[in-house]
Amino acid sequence: MEKSRLEKYAHLIVKSGLNIQSGQEVVIQCGLDQPEFVAMVVEECYKLGAKRVTVKWSYMPVSKLNLIYRTEETLSEVTLTEKAEWQTRVDTLSCLLWLDSDDPDGLAGTDNAKISRANMARYPIIKPYRDAIENKYQWCIASVPGKEWAKKVFPELSEEDAVEKLWEAILYTSRVDDDPVAAWDEHNKNLAKRCEFLNGYKFDSLEYKSSNGTDFIVGLNERGIFCGGGETTLGANVYFNPNIPSEEVFTSPMKGRAEGKVVATKPLSYQGKLIENFWVEFKDGKAVKVGAEKNQDLLEKMIAMDEGAAYLGEVALIAYDSPINNTGILFFNTLFDENASCHLALGRGFNNCLADYEKYTNEQCNELGINNSMIHVDFMIGSKDMSIVGVTKDGKRVQIFKDGNWAF
Repeated sequence: MEKSRLEKYAHLIVKSGLNIQSGQEVVIQCGLDQPEFVAMVVEECYKLGAKRVTVKWSYMPVSKLNLIYRTEETLSEVTLTEKAEWQTRVDTLSCLLWLDSDDPDGLAGTDNAKISRANMARYPIIKPYRDAIENKYQWCIASVPGKEWAKKVFPELSEEDAVEKLWEAILYTSRVDDDPVAAWDEHNKNLAKRCEFLNGYKFDSLEYKSSNGTDFIVGLNERGIFCGGGETTLGANVYFNPNIPSEEVFTSPMKGRAEGKVVATKPLSYQGKLIENFWVEFKDGKAVKVGAEKNQDLLEKMIAMDEGAAYLGEVALIAYDSPINNTGILFFNTLFDENASCHLALGRGFNNCLADYEKYTNEQCNELGINNSMIHVDFMIGSKDMSIVGVTKDGKRVQIFKDGNWAF
């Protein structure tokens, strides 16, 4: 891949993604797949005024060995070092960048039940730290090609060619053109217009229908708002883009208001394993029944992680005719596949999807209907013939999506 294009991508991630402010600290989480690109990103951070940049490397085969050989007790433990790192994040509100290159099947063969129980044990210890920094710091998820991931997406190509083609797809869908920062500014304006239109109606519910079997109604929060594109931190008031790429307009629904069945249209990569050809049925807002052709047990354990894991935390609207979907590529990666077409998310909702959310505590947001959970897992339900109708409290019906795309 041309160095000049990668330099533009690195600049986009740091400038538009994190929007680092002078004197801020940055933590980068990444695999060993693209060290030269990570170095570009580190240099961009310093050029934009970062005080300190810390890179935390990981290697999926080692992570897998830890999950296999460590006991459930040691996996459940939050070490003193981890607690100190979390406290440092609370104290400094450092920017967090995750450069994802994981193998979608990288943790196949590990014990789903042991991992789930360990995560459940860790969550109450980590949650206070997460709550303390919620909506107060800049973060961004972007991707770089890993060899195993690239071969999963393009199995017919050589390893080298697969990585190059995945780079091309990542840069294209991330709008890395002549001026990526300007392209993202324009993209954010378009998403903001969609949000403004939807928020003007104050919909009470959304009705989904598709010929694949999706027949679903989700209730919205009367205080809820649709968001999309960039976000602004509390306190420092810094605008940043948490996902590159992103095509979604989203909100958090009212906990307890969801009925019917949704059928996934793409596989879900969860805990390093693929859940394929699955569906979820909801009653009184809760996922009460699931089915899958592959890894159904993992899906069942996922919605049993805690009380909120079986409830929805997000509904996201993305045109089927999106840049990501138009590539014709199944990425086997949630960041890309969730932005190819409409999706839902099980688990934790977003406080900032409530109007004036800064006036409320986390507990008050939960009382107002924002779901709370240790997980937030997106899965794709958008299809070529999907219809979505918004219904207002007085019964007015507005076609939002028709034949998979925006109807306005």
